Amino acid sequence: MDSPKVILISGTRKGVGRYLAEYYAQKGYQVIGCSRNPIDFQLPRYEHFQLDITDEEKVRKMFFDIRKKYHGIDILINNAGAASMNHVLLTTVETVKKLFSVNVLGTFLLSREAAKWMRNRPYGRIINLGSAATSLKLEGEAVYAASKAAVVSFTQIMAKELADFNVTVNAIGPTPLKTDLTRGVSDDKIQKIIERQSIKRYAEFSDISNVIDFFIRKESDNITGQVIYLGGV
Repeated sequence: MDSPKVILISGTRKGVGRYLAEYYAQKGYQVIGCSRNPIDFQLPRYEHFQLDITDEEKVRKMFFDIRKKYHGIDILINNAGAASMNHVLLTTVETVKKLFSVNVLGTFLLSREAAKWMRNRPYGRIINLGSAATSLKLEGEAVYAASKAAVVSFTQIMAKELADFNVTVNAIGPTPLKTDLTRGVSDDKIQKIIERQSIKRYAEFSDISNVIDFFIRKESDNITGQVIYLGGV
């Protein structure tokens, strides 16, 4: 019997990341999660690392430990991210640094280290989380949208660079979800965003796992460099 595929998901403390950890553990994957703060749950077939994904040495150490125990990883989901909604005139340099550090640098570090091990295996999948804020050009989210635009470009170019190693790289751009982030936004603003979508509803966590399931299928080995935005934005 083949060993279960190993999947690493960043930002599993809550929200989408926690949902994905539970979802793939239930499907029989060996799930490895990470977050900057401690978690308050346990799952079968789940191991957790607490670290800052923008810290290169700690990221390298995590991958060393993963390879020592599981001989590498098959799937990486770059879910961890930071968000901020500010008019550009009210956005601080500290906010810009934080958004690009977590959303871009963190995605880069995890992807680079994962790809080092995936290239020696017959199968590898990297899925990055973008945002509909980029395609919708949302006012008040200039820096956040720009950081996610960088993730999209990174996804598309890395897909070309890793194609020869049987590693595919794709991205998902969710529309508004009912998470801690949107709970701090007025209903009126969220509804205005939803009205700009073709499918006028909140996204569900299952909408995200549905797209990931497609990307990680063995039969999807000819799908790379793609970005699927939810809601028809």
